[in-house]
Amino acid sequence: MHAMILPARDARLQYTERPDPLPGPGEVRVKVGACGVCRTDLHVVDGELPGIAYPIVPGHEVVGRIDAIGESVDGLHLGARVGVPWLGSTCGHCSYCREGKENLCDAPLFTGYTRDGGFATHLVADARYCFPLGRDGEDAELAPLLCAGLIGWRSLVMAGDGRKLGIYGFGAAGHIVAQVARWQGRDVYAFTRAGDTEAQRLALSLGACWTGASEDRPPAELDAAIIYAPTGPLVPLALRTLRKGGRVVCAGIHMSDIPSFPYDILWGERQIVSVANLTRQDGVDFLKTAARAGIRTHVTVFPLDQANEALARLRDGKLVGAAVLKP
Repeated sequence: MHAMILPARDARLQYTERPDPLPGPGEVRVKVGACGVCRTDLHVVDGELPGIAYPIVPGHEVVGRIDAIGESVDGLHLGARVGVPWLGSTCGHCSYCREGKENLCDAPLFTGYTRDGGFATHLVADARYCFPLGRDGEDAELAPLLCAGLIGWRSLVMAGDGRKLGIYGFGAAGHIVAQVARWQGRDVYAFTRAGDTEAQRLALSLGACWTGASEDRPPAELDAAIIYAPTGPLVPLALRTLRKGGRVVCAGIHMSDIPSFPYDILWGERQIVSVANLTRQDGVDFLKTAARAGIRTHVTVFPLDQANEALARLRDGKLVGAAVLKP
């Protein structure tokens, strides 16, 4: 197999040949058809997440087909197309797992962070955490659904049922969530970097009723705002757009520091909440919704060995929609 391996902190990914991995009990080996490039991959590559054991293969928006099956695997078969998400495994016995909150598990494994991921031709995954995908849709178009879509869905649910929704950071997750929100009948207000006319055009094409820079005030008070950009100063900006009782949802795994802000923009029972990971039920619910809503992703495809270029363009804000690697 071949993989783009991160050998050390602050290093570039290296295109490397490895022995084919073998699935153990409860595992499957997946031949990768496409793997999305997520902002969390940047946090891994840039050493912004704790406890990374090098070398590691990033990538957690994986679409592929099972080509080897370990012992004690039920419900999956050779050739089946599956999605492999960020949540790679949980302990099943901590208090959070017992309460149905496996996204908060005390001893999880994460694809592309604490176990090798999908920037490769093959990966091994826990069979219990793979989502059957069926035959509809191209691999590259489905790949962003496995994290941008799943985390986007969880953040949308946490935002509540309000009609007026702000989205800060109109990238991979934002452009998926906007489609779901419009399908639900909500009004979408899209906030982008100042001058990012391409992202604003994409937002309008997907049904946003207003677009502007993150520093702009929308023409109406919002019921909720979701922040996908890992930028702490967006939190007080988003709070200022909310009606009383509104909610700001911080959807990233990592964010720069939130600056101090006056209490009066939080007062009125406004809330700030975070999203942590996902559950398998999130995946089941979202994939059903995505099919019903006819979600279409806007992707730029890169060959696997150009993963560094894809990450650089994501870091510099030069991507519209999502980047996807294909072996």
